[in-house]
Amino acid sequence: MTAAIAPSRKPRHIAVIMDGNGRWAQRRQRPRTLGHRAGARAVQVCVDFCLAEGIEALTLFAFSSENWNRPPEEVGALMKLFLRMLSLEVDELHRRGVRLAFIGERRGFPEAIRDRMAEAEIRTAGNRALTLTIAAGYGGRWDIAQAARKLAIEAAAGRLDPATIDETLLGSHLSLAGLPPPDLFIRTGGDLRISNFLLWQLAYTELWFTETLWPDVDAALLRAAVADFAERERRFGLTSAQVAGGAT
Repeated sequence: MTAAIAPSRKPRHIAVIMDGNGRWAQRRQRPRTLGHRAGARAVQVCVDFCLAEGIEALTLFAFSSENWNRPPEEVGALMKLFLRMLSLEVDELHRRGVRLAFIGERRGFPEAIRDRMAEAEIRTAGNRALTLTIAAGYGGRWDIAQAARKLAIEAAAGRLDPATIDETLLGSHLSLAGLPPPDLFIRTGGDLRISNFLLWQLAYTELWFTETLWPDVDAALLRAAVADFAERERRFGLTSAQVAGGAT
């Protein structure tokens, strides 16, 4: 039996690239779309784990800005799955106290999906058990650019002195503003890169990679990732001696 991890050693915010759905299906000689449906079940596993472990925030990379370039039939199947999940899962998430949020450029999504996104955000806005953020139509470069654009508009209108722009101000205009930065980043599927995900926010995040494909993720794997995180020394640019001495 795995020893319990002290709450102070657990991540407050976990960010995940859910990779491997297509390969999971191909290894079974099934359509890639079946892998995406299997991956949707793994999302529930991840939500269940975070609720059980008292994790405050979970951010999932569901659909990147580059994913629009995938074969049209796959994109269409993903849109249908996305709409189905929004139709069927929001009630249960709301019942369990999950706040649902979406980040990314929404204009490319069908109107029905955009409407369901907005409805889910409004309905669950008061929930506090877990903040589940779905990155859809999202790219880290897009996120930084849209934040810079907002600041430029404010400066051009005379409402902002450009000399006051710093990391804190820019960060307040990014998509995850209001949440603690991710403490732990998990990527399934074996690739060792962050793929334009949360480029600003992952600056001091602990990275954890696994060969396991996303549909095969279970609570034991997530527990292993959190246990590994709990053993790491997070220095944030300081020395080990400074961290041990409580320097800030």
